Amino acid sequence: MNPLGIHAAVWVGGWSPEQTRHALAKSAETGYDLIELTANDPAAIDTDLVRDLLRQHGLRAAASLGLTFDADVNNEDPEVVRRGLVTLHGALDLVHAVGGEHLVGALHTTLGKYPAPATARARANSVAAIRELSERAAELGVRIGVEVVNRYETNLFNTVAGALDFLDEVGHPNALVHLDTYHANIEEGDFERPVRLAADRLGYVHVGESHRGYLGSGTVDWPRFYRALVDAGYTGPITFESFSSAVVDPNLSNTLAVWRDLWDDGDALARHAHRHVQDGLRSARA
Repeated sequence: MNPLGIHAAVWVGGWSPEQTRHALAKSAETGYDLIELTANDPAAIDTDLVRDLLRQHGLRAAASLGLTFDADVNNEDPEVVRRGLVTLHGALDLVHAVGGEHLVGALHTTLGKYPAPATARARANSVAAIRELSERAAELGVRIGVEVVNRYETNLFNTVAGALDFLDEVGHPNALVHLDTYHANIEEGDFERPVRLAADRLGYVHVGESHRGYLGSGTVDWPRFYRALVDAGYTGPITFESFSSAVVDPNLSNTLAVWRDLWDDGDALARHAHRHVQDGLRSARA
C-alpha cells in the first residue's frame, strides 16, 4: 500500500512548538502516514521536537521546497548557485535530522516565472547541483524527487518527458521524478502517459486539484490517474497538497499565488482528501 501523506500547509503556516504539535497530531488523527514539512527555512524547525512527535504519532516524514531567485542553482552566476546549494544541503540536513526519507520539490530551480528560457550554462549548473545533492542524499538514506512544475514556475522543463531528459543528464539513480497532478493538469496531455513514462523512476507523487481545492471538484481526471499509478506498480508516497489563505505561510502563500480561498477548514479538507485517495486507489485495483 502507498503511504498517504499530507502537506503541513493544510494545518499550519509556521513551525512554532505549538504549530508543530498541531500539524503532526492532526496528520495522524486524520489517518495519514506521512507529513510533508516545508523546508524553505529549516532553521525555523525544531528537529528534535519533530523527530519525537513523528515517533509518538507513528508518522513518516518528507520535506519540500522551491528555490528563490537569489539562491538558485538554475543560474549562471556562481555565487547565486552557491547560495542555492547551501539551501539544498540545509534542507537535506533537515530531512536527515528528523529521520525522513524524501526531499522533494523544485530543487532544481527557483519556483517562479523566469523572463526567458534557461541558458545552457544555467541548466548545466542545475544538473551538477542535483547530482551533488543526490550523491550526498544517497549516503544519508534520503531519496531526491525533482518536481515537474508548470511553465509559470520554472523554465527548465514542465513535463515528465522533460524531467527524464534532465535526470538522464544528472545520471544518478537516487534522483527521481516528483509528479504533481496540479502541474500535470496544466502541462501534460492526459493523466496516464506521464505515469507510464516515468515508470520505475517515479519516486514521489503530489495529488492536488486543478485549482488546489477539494479533490474531485476540479478538472483532474482522477480515475485515470489512480488507474495509471496502480498499473505502473507505484508504491511510493502519495501526498495531498492544497493551499488557502486560511493558513498563511509567508514563504509559500504569495509565491504560489494563493489569491482566493477554496477552503477554510483544514480538518474537513484533509479527511475528504484521505477518503478520495483511498477510494480512488481501491477502485483502480478492483
